Amino acid sequence: MTQHIAITGANGFVGKALSRVLLERGDVVTGIVRHPQSTYSGVREWVFGADDFDGIEDAWPSTLHCDVVVHLAARVHVMKEAVSEPLAAYRATNVTGSLRVARAARRAGVRRLVFVSSIKAVAESSQDHPVTETDRPMPTDPYGISKLEAERALLEFGAQSGMEIVIVRPPLVYGPGVRANFLQLMRAIAKGVPLPLGAVTARRSMVFVDNLADALVHCIVAPGAAGQTFHVTDGQDLTVAELVEALARQLHVPTRLIPVPVPLLRLAGRLTGRSAAIDRLVGDLRVDSAHIREVLGWSAPYTVEQGLLETASWYDSTR
Repeated sequence: MTQHIAITGANGFVGKALSRVLLERGDVVTGIVRHPQSTYSGVREWVFGADDFDGIEDAWPSTLHCDVVVHLAARVHVMKEAVSEPLAAYRATNVTGSLRVARAARRAGVRRLVFVSSIKAVAESSQDHPVTETDRPMPTDPYGISKLEAERALLEFGAQSGMEIVIVRPPLVYGPGVRANFLQLMRAIAKGVPLPLGAVTARRSMVFVDNLADALVHCIVAPGAAGQTFHVTDGQDLTVAELVEALARQLHVPTRLIPVPVPLLRLAGRLTGRSAAIDRLVGDLRVDSAHIREVLGWSAPYTVEQGLLETASWYDSTR
């Protein structure tokens, strides 16, 4: 059945992938964006530029009737923080802004909101078992804290208003159009830069953007998704060294890995003030995505190899 889906942040990395999948299904998609003509072709646009969605309840167009809102827009992890109170800035967008979207959508008759959170709302690392939806959340940075607070606030709003809330927590998302650290890693591999990661045996979960988009479609349409929290991964966790080797194969360049012992990497992190970044690089973050498979019957349509091939092909096309 054709549905009308509104997506905040529809012009972003995940938003464009989700828009494409929904349009291919025959759904109607409206992107709630800050800038015009920035969404995937075929997406209707509502340009709303207020910071932190201030005033969205009163501004919501009377003509925008949709079944589900997917809330992707967020203040994401900032590498070089410029504000004096980061947590307050994250809360303003990720907590207050999310609640404003939910209230406006519910007032407009929207029955379900799918909130794309982050695995950082639960943990930065996994210890003796992959991170599950029932683990006690222990976020460690302002971004993760704000995402967890947003989850709780939205679930409370859903309980009060009758709106169906679905929480999705992806780990690192990659694919065509990826930015930040993953793009920097591809650039280094493509240029033949020797990387001191050959001795890193920790495994980290990831999710290909089209796998995430497919999971979000399930969360949009499945009755059983209401009120649930789901972790979504590719289902195959690579070490950093294995990731480098796989990308090098897809980019058709030699693998240049140096087996620097992990304690030396940690020492270098302390000396350079980058301990947090090094800890993320050398530490395990395995995520269990069995719950969405059991509840919704979802399975990743693309393998890690297929996802990395698509990502490498996109990178090659941009050089």
